Amino acid sequence: MEIRNIAIIAHVDHGKTTLTDALLKYAGAVKAGTTMDSNALEQERGITIYAKNASLIYKGTKINIVDTPGHADFGSEVERVLRSIDTVILVVDAQEGPMPQTRFVLKKSLELGHKPIVVINKIDKPAARPAEAHDEILELFIELGASNDQLDFPVVYAIGREGVAKINLTDESKDLSPLLDTIIKHIPAHSGSTEGELQAQVFNLAYDDFMGRMAIARIYSGGLKDGADVYAKRDSVATRKGRITKMFTFEGLSRKEIKEAGEGDIVLVAGIPDVYIGDTLLNSPEADTLPAIKVDEPTITMNFLVNDSPFGGREGKFVTSRQIRARLDKELEVNVGLKVGDVGTGGEEFEVKGRGELHIAILLETMRREGFEIQVSRPVVITKEENGVLLEPFEEVVIDVPEAVAGTIISTMSERKAILTSTKEHESRSRLIFESPTRALLGYRNKFLIDTKGEGLLSSRFLEFRPYAGEINRYNYGSMISMESGKAAGYSLENLQLRGVLYIKPATEVYEGMVIGNVTKGNDLSVNPVKEKAMSNMRQKGSDGILAIVPPLEITIERGMEIMSDDEYLEITPKNVRLRKKYLTENERVRATRSPKK
Repeated sequence: MEIRNIAIIAHVDHGKTTLTDALLKYAGAVKAGTTMDSNALEQERGITIYAKNASLIYKGTKINIVDTPGHADFGSEVERVLRSIDTVILVVDAQEGPMPQTRFVLKKSLELGHKPIVVINKIDKPAARPAEAHDEILELFIELGASNDQLDFPVVYAIGREGVAKINLTDESKDLSPLLDTIIKHIPAHSGSTEGELQAQVFNLAYDDFMGRMAIARIYSGGLKDGADVYAKRDSVATRKGRITKMFTFEGLSRKEIKEAGEGDIVLVAGIPDVYIGDTLLNSPEADTLPAIKVDEPTITMNFLVNDSPFGGREGKFVTSRQIRARLDKELEVNVGLKVGDVGTGGEEFEVKGRGELHIAILLETMRREGFEIQVSRPVVITKEENGVLLEPFEEVVIDVPEAVAGTIISTMSERKAILTSTKEHESRSRLIFESPTRALLGYRNKFLIDTKGEGLLSSRFLEFRPYAGEINRYNYGSMISMESGKAAGYSLENLQLRGVLYIKPATEVYEGMVIGNVTKGNDLSVNPVKEKAMSNMRQKGSDGILAIVPPLEITIERGMEIMSDDEYLEITPKNVRLRKKYLTENERVRATRSPKK
């Protein structure tokens, strides 16, 4: 059976997972209602977080499909996938056109020599502009240095949600066969032969409680057999020997155990305990390896600590530093965009580096749901020094907003050291493109939503490390800190909300040092949120006793990471997310400010 390997790539929310689900359903590979986004967090947020494998059979040909994330924070998932396939299906929204992640994934693909198939999706949108989107895609190809062959890309128009594709906009809308026929026509076929010397490269990892670490590999030549000895080899790393104990291929979305696989196929193998992404699997230790897979470096760092707050240990099953370290080590098995190190020598605090706030927030949310309690420090960008020059990460930021607020956004971004590089107007909306320090985006997304009244779109992608841009004033809010422990009283909160924005509602349990809101004037303020109204026999007005409390600003993991200060921790438990001061009492905080900084 002939084999073809493709990856679906796109900017976030351009419809690649919906299109992949429709392809699998059309080919009969899955039941109706099945989706590639099987993870609970993916379904809740409507985004793809982890790259996933699937396959379908069409006209006697096996098509291996890898669905990739669209968010820049999960770019490490995309980078390694592109090495394992023959070409990509580039999905672009017919209304929005190419966006930052479109540029990122397309650039990586063109550098590897792929000739993409372009799918202009969502052509049924009222504001869809497929012709203009096609021209913008062509401009992007030219800008990224595509070859003449790559510029001659095939185009398919689609409505992924309805399972419809067509070669020309005027064609009848029937099914997805035009897209599948285009794949077979334009992508080179592999025979599946098991002859020749084995060369297979690991591009992803999986973990099984019974089989341990498992490698997802693309076979470039030769074949893999169940029970065979193989060697895992990578530059600058000692060659390791292993024996394949189990081997699977992908059938639809499920695994199917097989005894052998040949050239061109994508397989899941167990039996090599210390296998890693980029390893080449070979028949002999002397054979040549395939080019290494490079993963971009992390851009932000946070410290993970044991939860030592007064409420620590109430809700979680896993609360010790040993359990947290074991969980982080397990995450490193499959999450190659992450790096973990110890802070100091006590083993109580861990430095976790990731590709962005969302990258680490997803890890924290997953740990929380598993029963972990943890505290984290404010995210900080990673800087480095070269030739005596301090460098920091910069990002390309694309902002789509109504024209009326474009001036406000430009002013705010300029204050944060961002440089406006391009503006475009389209139907009363402005597209603003900035080059900005990553630091400028930490804590900005919440303000952006307020400034645009929820009508703006903000996307970014990592560019490079550039000279440090100087100090950035993030915001001028102070923290409202509880000076007592107990249950928050509505009477107190009604008065406190005049000083700023509250994070809690009446009857919420608080402790001394917990941050219960922000203060508009900028300085921290210690307050008593548990104070009840004094009882007396004085006659009251008819309106007395009716509390008018504004709904609080709920603290989520991502919002907490944005608004927390340097002297605060975000306390994360299975049921609650709280902000707290590192030093809980007023005396400790005063002493900390007076003591010399280490």
